[in-house]
Amino acid sequence: MGVLVQSVSPAELYEVIVGASSQDISRIQASSQRLKQMLDMFGSYDALQEIAARTTLPLAIRQQAIIQFKNAVVHHWRSRKLLSDEHRIRIRQRCLLFVDEEDDTIAECNEIVVAKLARSDYPNLWPTLISDLVKVIDTNLQKRYISMVEDPRDTLRLRRSLKLLNGILKEFASIKLPNGVKAMAQIVEQLRLLLQGYYSTMSVTFSASCMSPENLASQTVHDNILLSHLVYKCLVKMAAWLWNKLGRLSAEEHQRNQAWVEELFQNSTAQVKALADLRKSIIRRTVIILTRHLRTFGKYFRRLQQLSPERFISLPTSGDLIMFYWSQIVDSTNYPQSVVADSDEALYPVRFLVQGMVLFKESLSQFTPVKRSGTLNKNTLSQEFVENSVRVLVTRFMPLNTSDLENWMADPEEWNDQWEYEIRVLVQLCNQFPDFVVPFWPLHSSKLPPSVDLEAVVQKEALYCAIGRCALRLKNVLQFDRWLERTFSPEAHDANPSYPIIKRRIAWLIGKWMWEILVHLLQDRGSGSDAVVRLTAASALRECVDAVSFDANTFAPFLATAVPQLIQLMAEADTLESKRKVDQSLNTIIEQSGTLILPFMATITEPIPQLWVTAENDFLFKASLLVTVTKLVEAVKEHSSPLGRLVVPLIRESLSPQSFIVQLDADGLNLWLSSLRNTVTISSVDGSPCLRDIFPEAMGLLATNLDLLGSITRIIESYLLLDSEYILKTYATDLFRAFLNALTSKLVEINAKELLQALNLLIQLSSSELWGEPMHTSGLFAHLLKTLIAGESDTLLLTEHIYLFSRMAMSDHRMFLQLMSASAPILNQRETTLYDTLLDQWWGKFDNMSEPRHRKLTAMGIAALVSTARPEVLQRLPGEIFNLWLDVFGELKEAEEQAAAHREEVDLVRYWELDTAPPSYFRESEGTPEYIRRQAVSVRPGSIRITPLIGFIGTQIRAAESICGPAALQNYLSGTDPTVLKQVQDALARG
Repeated sequence: MGVLVQSVSPAELYEVIVGASSQDISRIQASSQRLKQMLDMFGSYDALQEIAARTTLPLAIRQQAIIQFKNAVVHHWRSRKLLSDEHRIRIRQRCLLFVDEEDDTIAECNEIVVAKLARSDYPNLWPTLISDLVKVIDTNLQKRYISMVEDPRDTLRLRRSLKLLNGILKEFASIKLPNGVKAMAQIVEQLRLLLQGYYSTMSVTFSASCMSPENLASQTVHDNILLSHLVYKCLVKMAAWLWNKLGRLSAEEHQRNQAWVEELFQNSTAQVKALADLRKSIIRRTVIILTRHLRTFGKYFRRLQQLSPERFISLPTSGDLIMFYWSQIVDSTNYPQSVVADSDEALYPVRFLVQGMVLFKESLSQFTPVKRSGTLNKNTLSQEFVENSVRVLVTRFMPLNTSDLENWMADPEEWNDQWEYEIRVLVQLCNQFPDFVVPFWPLHSSKLPPSVDLEAVVQKEALYCAIGRCALRLKNVLQFDRWLERTFSPEAHDANPSYPIIKRRIAWLIGKWMWEILVHLLQDRGSGSDAVVRLTAASALRECVDAVSFDANTFAPFLATAVPQLIQLMAEADTLESKRKVDQSLNTIIEQSGTLILPFMATITEPIPQLWVTAENDFLFKASLLVTVTKLVEAVKEHSSPLGRLVVPLIRESLSPQSFIVQLDADGLNLWLSSLRNTVTISSVDGSPCLRDIFPEAMGLLATNLDLLGSITRIIESYLLLDSEYILKTYATDLFRAFLNALTSKLVEINAKELLQALNLLIQLSSSELWGEPMHTSGLFAHLLKTLIAGESDTLLLTEHIYLFSRMAMSDHRMFLQLMSASAPILNQRETTLYDTLLDQWWGKFDNMSEPRHRKLTAMGIAALVSTARPEVLQRLPGEIFNLWLDVFGELKEAEEQAAAHREEVDLVRYWELDTAPPSYFRESEGTPEYIRRQAVSVRPGSIRITPLIGFIGTQIRAAESICGPAALQNYLSGTDPTVLKQVQDALARG
């Protein structure tokens, strides 16, 4: 754009880094301010890395330089203003020099930089990266394991280079774009057998036969395990990635890769057993790295299981592996509880056992006596095994340990149960094997010793917990009335000082089973009851209603009693703390009852204004009341429109300056958003206050409140979905100025992204007559254009700009041309320059678009620009635009071929988003009327999802031809590669 940028002075930059590393606060502040300015100078990143790489400089200065380099270089890597091609080449070369770096901070920063730059540059601009790393690894491994030469420098190079490789693999494994997936496939093919061979050789050095009491604590053994651990981490990242891609490979590739995955899995199964046994004989330093290595195996197994539970269980030795992990859990019960701890040095580390429990739990459905198909399962678990498993969980893992009891005594109100995984395994066993587990409980409970000492009390508490967790399955087996009379009642009255543990669990268990009794206690105002009983009943009622097994229809007959009694109890309570607790119970009942609460809407809302006034400065109670109205709105959904007379004043009150100070604003915004999402109109139904009245407040918050910007943006979207025509006719220019203020503030990336997505939605919902001129007069379009063509923002944010411009061009390309023309004098640029820089970004950011729907949108947006016959656009047809289209066409063709291979029909229009838009589009509005409104937008005529791409592009090309003439169009196309031109013509003919 012709902007002159000052070149950095390496000497000054060094002095600034020295100042930023000093202990003088004033010098640090001045240097930090100057450093911020210098990072916008040409050559600054090359100079920063050069400082970090000079080992003769003080360590603190080098660390400061690499940290600043790491924090900024990735975001500006493509900037022509700050970096030349020569700078980039030097930076890449220097990155690999850090394999000799002794300081961990510098090395770790370099690892992050290398992974991010590799994602951008490999293989096209950094083709030797992997081979250079492999050369370093191979050379030093040969010296250590073949020539048997141990040199600390070689070990350091191996550690650094293997960590670099691991970071690169982690980065590429997360890429969804076709080019990135292709690059990862090449890396996997190049490295998998090589690394597998490395690990086979290296792991021998710490096998049982090579370990002795004399060498256990040696540096050699520690380093051998660490280096093998790093190699294995690389291996499992490749294996997990490949495992997830197997279904998309050709038959030959599938067979070859499946065989390798199975071989690695079998070898890993054998190795994890050997390592688990070996680890128990090792102590201190060596055991820590070995424990980390052991957990990596568990992470690998768990990742495969997460990606495909069905395929995981069919892997060779999978059943053997799961039983091995469970055997470790059972074995741990043969030792004192002290050997099971969350420590790498414990005989049985908790995290290792948790890995085993998760693998076991997630595989239980594969061992049920009867398969889902109704056929008998040959691989089922025996009744004895299931009962023993339940017994192990209940008697060993679920009882409170010494630490639990100490925490309870120290702070009873803050104490919570800790055994999450054990409970999940138990519940899964009960669900999958009810015929074995359900009859087990009465027999097991009858064998418990009298609860006299603390150990017996703790055992009984665990049993009651287990019964409560499986209450739904056990309700027809256990005689609860008998338990209540003969067991719970005597225990509740027992004066044993250890019995609070059991009494707490009894209260919890009753809440799981007996909410009918609680409703009676809630309304009992006789001489045998008092306020404490009613308050306790209200809290217990909340606990039992707030359960997965709660049946709203069964509870419905009690609503007529429970709701008014809770309202009355709230009014009667002497303290605001008690009022809050009762209100929380009411909120839970409203939420769980759904539309069944509709007949009681007036009962709930009428007392709220008085309660709000009475609360005065108790903002916690006011927050609870806001939640009550929010829950009510969400429960009654489209029937909530008449609540506007209550909702609007509450929102205004919660957003007043005083409320902002005490953070009522967040609850107020939740109420506002829920009201919009669940209503069917923002207009008044009877002249009372309505949601339309407070839209100006929403614009004010959008322009000024960065802390709540995410919520405000969603509120604006909800208004647009309800009545975009009214909003834009009344407030368009002010609304766009509010967007401009927000975008020019120091906002975080996620908020900026959502603002652009809100504008994208606005374009879809309204005609250009409503947004075109205000977009210009507000200055918003010029700002958006300036941001995109500068190319200095985060890449993902720039792609959102392109999606927005694509929508605008498709909505009305003539309006888009007018906006471009009007922006030229504002930005002091020639119109031709604006188009050239815009198209540079359009093409340059295409590879950063991972979702097919976005790639289709971008392809259609550029086609809409083609239809204008602007020379700057048509000049790019033979190269960038045709290549962009062919890339998207290729995805269509791939979908066809995959469907043909599976003998299925493919809907090429719907392929881009399968059956619906992605979850992010719906903004967590599931279950509300707004969800339906969003669905309607995504499938309305002319939307991306239902418009055939190839036909659309053909139409736009013909429109361009009608403007410039066939001869002129052919002149533009004359420079096209014949193969490319034929591919485009064939695709258009087919479409």
